Amino acid sequence: MATSGTLKPVLLIVDDESSTLRALSMALDAHYDVYTASSCQQAKAVLESEPVELVLTDLRLGGDSGMDILEMTREFPKPPQCIIMTAYGSVDAAVEAMKRGAYTFVTKPLNLDEVEMLLLRAYRASALEEENKDLHHRLAPSGGLDKLLGNTPCMEAIFNKIRRAAPSRSTVLIEGESGTGKELVAQAIHVLSGRPKEKFVAVNCSALSPQLLESELFGHERGAFTGAAQRRIGRFEQASGGTLFLDEIGEIEPSVQVKLLRVLAEKKIERVGSNDSVPVDVRVVAATNKRLEELVAAGTFREDLFFRLNVITIQMPPLRERRDDIVLLAQAFLKEFCAENGKKGKTFSRETLDVLRACDWPGNVRQLRTAVEHGVIMSDGDTITPEDLPALPSVREEWENSGARGEFGLETRPDFNLQSLEKKTIYAALRFVGGSRTRAAELLGISRRTLQRKLNEYIESDKQSSP
Repeated sequence: MATSGTLKPVLLIVDDESSTLRALSMALDAHYDVYTASSCQQAKAVLESEPVELVLTDLRLGGDSGMDILEMTREFPKPPQCIIMTAYGSVDAAVEAMKRGAYTFVTKPLNLDEVEMLLLRAYRASALEEENKDLHHRLAPSGGLDKLLGNTPCMEAIFNKIRRAAPSRSTVLIEGESGTGKELVAQAIHVLSGRPKEKFVAVNCSALSPQLLESELFGHERGAFTGAAQRRIGRFEQASGGTLFLDEIGEIEPSVQVKLLRVLAEKKIERVGSNDSVPVDVRVVAATNKRLEELVAAGTFREDLFFRLNVITIQMPPLRERRDDIVLLAQAFLKEFCAENGKKGKTFSRETLDVLRACDWPGNVRQLRTAVEHGVIMSDGDTITPEDLPALPSVREEWENSGARGEFGLETRPDFNLQSLEKKTIYAALRFVGGSRTRAAELLGISRRTLQRKLNEYIESDKQSSP
């Protein structure tokens, strides 16, 4: 099945009979990267650590069941195709397995030719499903940019840069605060590249220790370290032919930086515990919420690696610097979550849109998305009010930490214009109570009608003063 220079499909065989495991493993090893397990616990460990594409499991596993393995695979973002083996074949068992998502059902004693044929069919079915997903992405109206929303000039500039950079083979570095959409940019680059049908593999470099990250990226051989019971294919090899997205690249330790630099320079990797070089054809896209130049100056990030990564740089702006996109994004999220939760026809009140625009969103687009989801779920009627939004402590902290001291204290020169101070006070009160005009009026000691009138005056004044 696998030709020279290509990776074998990853197959997990689960059976509590060691003789069956050995026989199947030896018979299928030529065409598959085979892992074995004799229990649900062992199978789970393999499924969580390896990119398993096919599962061949016995129905009865001592105290466990192959149905449990089947249910376990459904929890993964890309569930492997499962084939159930049993010596107790029956129509009822076959129907139940198919209902739970099994690709097919085979009875013991096994016919090896039949098993190989079913595995091949299952693998081709999985590959066809992935190809259809890739085709859907490529045919998206925005050509891979459909999930990146924005009409502001800074976002238009980013879209143009993505379109120009994507067809190249150059490394791309994406910088920006957490929640600004760096992974969406990486995915768009992959979809718009010349290899959209190949794999997009993502690694969060900050989530793993240096030892685990090295194994995750480059793989390891059996016995390379304690616990390395089987050979493992790393993310570089998994992504070969496609795109490898290295998120939070600024968090990797110097020891891993050296090896990463070598891979980028030589296009080869060495698995942990091996001296053999494996060629890899990977387009690397890296992202960080830190400024790598500052890390280089501080001596925590290699300058030569920075130059290798920094061929093309895309700087993602925080949401507070593209406020004109807030309503556009919020409306898109509203449509998405209404559809997901069967709550069609919901809209934002004018007050809610004011709150969304006023917030600085320290968590950026990710925080806005969560706030809209909360509003959709918590609202009773067709209109989402400020009271339906989650508490925004960051806004309250801003008021407590800087509003009272910075705007109205003695640390800065106060603005002595009474109308300007009144406007600042009203907007600060709205931020403090999360946008509720009723609570803001109570806090200010005025009626809600007076508050509404003043806000209308400010809006009209802003329109007249705008060019």
